[in-house]
Amino acid sequence: MFTGIVAGTGRITELEGNDVIRIVIDFAMVSTEGLVEGASVSVDGVCLTVVDIDEQYISFDAIPETLSLTTLGEKIVGNWVNLERALKMGDELGGHLLSGHIMGVGEIIERSSGEDYLDLLIDCPDDILKFVQQKGYIAIDGISLTIGEVDDGGFALHLIPETMKLTTIGGKQLGEHVNIEVDSMTQTIVSTVERVLEGRI
Repeated sequence: MFTGIVAGTGRITELEGNDVIRIVIDFAMVSTEGLVEGASVSVDGVCLTVVDIDEQYISFDAIPETLSLTTLGEKIVGNWVNLERALKMGDELGGHLLSGHIMGVGEIIERSSGEDYLDLLIDCPDDILKFVQQKGYIAIDGISLTIGEVDDGGFALHLIPETMKLTTIGGKQLGEHVNIEVDSMTQTIVSTVERVLEGRI
């Protein structure tokens, strides 16, 4: 489990393989103390398993399904990604609970920025948009955020300087894709209501 409170960013230093891709990330900005092989890490919101540790360089394997359903399949060497270590018992829950199981990918279709703010409009697949509620929680590239306005095409995000400083989202441009994970409680409520209504029909 994760919280969406990103610990920092890491740079992809190697991408190797054909079907299963070995991703090596430089954790220079994120603590690796206590990190062991087999541990879970959120990489741009995707739950990946540590397969090798070489000082600050941490390796993960991404299978074809993960690469096709998330933005990890678009990454190249030199790209930066958001990193969060798995939640431990007793840790402060500052964001909201996340599984690291990405529901789909959205596209940035509007971008407006100023000295101390960034507004983004995300085009969202219809099967995900039904779970998106204004003022609800959502995870974008592993970042726990509050949803702004919602319409038929997507939803808005209003970002503060601290979020832009600690994550990769401040550098996102028009046309770029982002990983989306909706709050699990919202998913459960909406799915339950849909089943009840279908049963009545």
